[in-house]
Amino acid sequence: MLVITGTFRVPADRLADARPAMAAMIAASRAEPGCLHYSYGEDVLEPGLIHVVEHWTTREALAAHAASVHIQAWRAAWPALGIGERDLTLFEADGGSAI
Repeated sequence: MLVITGTFRVPADRLADARPAMAAMIAASRAEPGCLHYSYGEDVLEPGLIHVVEHWTTREALAAHAASVHIQAWRAAWPALGIGERDLTLFEADGGSAI
C-alpha cells in the first residue's frame, strides 16, 4: 500500500471558495480504482492549513490518479483559490494493523 501524507495552504479568507473544489476532488478520487482512502482536513489551530491523507493500492493506481481529469481541474483551480505551499510525502506501507 502507498500512503501519502502532507499539507497544503489555502488563504483563510478563501476557504469557503475552496471547499466545493476540495469536495469535488475528494469525491472523484475516492471513486477511483485503487483508492483506499482520500481525505483533506483543516488544522484546528492554523486556519487554511489543510492536511492530506491518501492510501493507494499500487503505483499504477496512483499514476492513473495523477493523470485524471479531476486532478488536472483541481490543479488548474489553485491560482484562483490562492492554494500554495504544498508539501506531500509518499510512503510505502505493509497495510498496517489496528492499535
